[in-house]
Amino acid sequence: MDRKEFRDLVSPEAAHEAIASLSLEGGIDRVPLEDARGRVLVARLDAELDVPGFDRASLDGYALRARETFGADEADPARLEVVGEVHAGEKPDVAVAEGEAVEISTGAVMPSGADAMVPVEQTDDAGAVERTDEVDTGGRTDETDGEAVLIRTAVAPGDNVMFAGADVAAGERALGPGTQVTPRDIGLLSALGIDEVPVRARPRVGIVSTGDELVRPGDDLASDRGEIYDVNSYTIAAGVEDAGGEAVLYPHAGDDREEMERVLREAAEECDLVLSSGSTSASAVDVIYRVIEEEGELLVHGVAVKPGKPMLVGRLADSAYVGLPGYPVSAMMVFRTFVAPAIREAAGLPEPESATVTGKLARQERYGEGRLRLMPVGLVETGPDEVAPVSGDGGGSPGMDPETDLLVYPVDKGSGATTSLAEADGVVSVDADTDYLEAGEAVDVRLFSPDVRPPTLLGVGEDDPTLNQLLDRLERPRYLSVGSRPALRQLREGVPDIAVVAGPLDREVDAEAIGDWHREWGLVVRPGNPEEIEGVADLIDRDLRFINRTADSGLRMSVERALEDLADDREESQRDLADAVDGFDLGLRAHESPARKVIESDADAGLGLADTADRLDLEFVPLGEQRIRVLANPDRTAKAGVHDLQEAIESDGLE
Repeated sequence: MDRKEFRDLVSPEAAHEAIASLSLEGGIDRVPLEDARGRVLVARLDAELDVPGFDRASLDGYALRARETFGADEADPARLEVVGEVHAGEKPDVAVAEGEAVEISTGAVMPSGADAMVPVEQTDDAGAVERTDEVDTGGRTDETDGEAVLIRTAVAPGDNVMFAGADVAAGERALGPGTQVTPRDIGLLSALGIDEVPVRARPRVGIVSTGDELVRPGDDLASDRGEIYDVNSYTIAAGVEDAGGEAVLYPHAGDDREEMERVLREAAEECDLVLSSGSTSASAVDVIYRVIEEEGELLVHGVAVKPGKPMLVGRLADSAYVGLPGYPVSAMMVFRTFVAPAIREAAGLPEPESATVTGKLARQERYGEGRLRLMPVGLVETGPDEVAPVSGDGGGSPGMDPETDLLVYPVDKGSGATTSLAEADGVVSVDADTDYLEAGEAVDVRLFSPDVRPPTLLGVGEDDPTLNQLLDRLERPRYLSVGSRPALRQLREGVPDIAVVAGPLDREVDAEAIGDWHREWGLVVRPGNPEEIEGVADLIDRDLRFINRTADSGLRMSVERALEDLADDREESQRDLADAVDGFDLGLRAHESPARKVIESDADAGLGLADTADRLDLEFVPLGEQRIRVLANPDRTAKAGVHDLQEAIESDGLE
């Protein structure tokens, strides 16, 4: 297949216009009242009855004629005869005449003749009263005893009574078209007896992930064949539902054109919008744009935005189509920026409340690609009043203290890293004509949601099992496992609250130590140590496969120090010894990764921890103990999150 080059990239504004030209509306649904929350009405709903449909008492007390209470007070109460009682849900069988009152419950129908009611708290029992009632006993007249009540306040006609139609009157406009139904609205509709409402149909959005390498979560994964779990289908589906659409997941389509075309056509026949991810770039195996171009209409192929350049917009059959890039960060940033607003509009939903905060950029960011850049960023609070819980609206976010300074740091690990968005709080949009942003420059951050709150503690550094247990005891910490060397660099730059470093330090840093502990490090080998590995020398002198940690890791620094000592003993160069170790320069980021390579028989030994070997049922060859230090930013030792971590460290005796 010939390679397809991108057409001229369109502007972000042109991409928005192209999507707006597509029809995503799904028509009208009639839904039961219990399913109406969050849906958008397409027609006005009028009241067909009065609410309430009768005059009712607002409180427990006595229904009476208001004029009987005129002049009544604590010193001179009005005395009325109680001639009956009315409870909620029953029809009154008594009327109120002059000098009489009826005991009544909250919500009960007011008896005939009563025009007001007095709360029971403003009355007293006056005891029995003698009265003569004519009772049908064959013509006899019997004398019976009744009750009386003292009314210690004056009321006016209508006091403590809700008259028929006082809430909603028949014929009144109840809810208008375009109303997004809330729980309060459901209460109103229930009171009107409406059990079904006409609403905008949610746009039906078909989601198709492409690529032979994708496997659905829950299925077996063959990493040796380059397979990866399908991230986009589920994250995009969640985004569709959040925007008011109905997400429909279709079976995974590989890179075969016929299969891809079949799945796309099926989705187009059943959905208002089809979203695919992957197979949109100019690669020879990326064929979706060809399917759309030949079988439908391709409006856009490539947008001047980063990430998200290989974006497609078009039509297929009667459905709108948008092709998202395959990398998760690119896919979600394009979806959030271009597609979600169109889904919300089709569903009749307003743009969600957004919040923008201003902070200072932590470090210089160079950029000069001539495209709009959507940069995921995290936030860390650096202001003065940090021990007290944050409050206020923070310039648009309910979780931020307006008196607290915010530091903004990029967390973009690349479009293929799924954690770039999970570890971010919002996005900084960098104009296409901006070449760089200076450290300390004020930038506007559009938060992912108005309720975003910065972490209570931002930590960076070494991946360590003991540290993970400490973090579990804190509220909303964020920890970025970047390794010891980058952690020290970021601490010098003033970005994190704490840095966790392992092994020997290249140089000291201005920080306050708030705790330390030791861990045993060495070589992780298969159960029983079949190769009988005893130390680093075996890796040099024998034909063994070794898996190292990245150069930023504290464990890597320790094994390099051990290699340096061995080189001195042998009077050889450290570089020559490192070159003699098969795999020494292959470094993996996480502390368990080398051990898992040993489990998979991809290595004879891996650099790791005794804790890791024990947890994974592997053998361990100890090489030494390594000191872990928790170093706090000296300007943030009063911060609540730092204080809580220090308390957790001290409670475990790790100080």
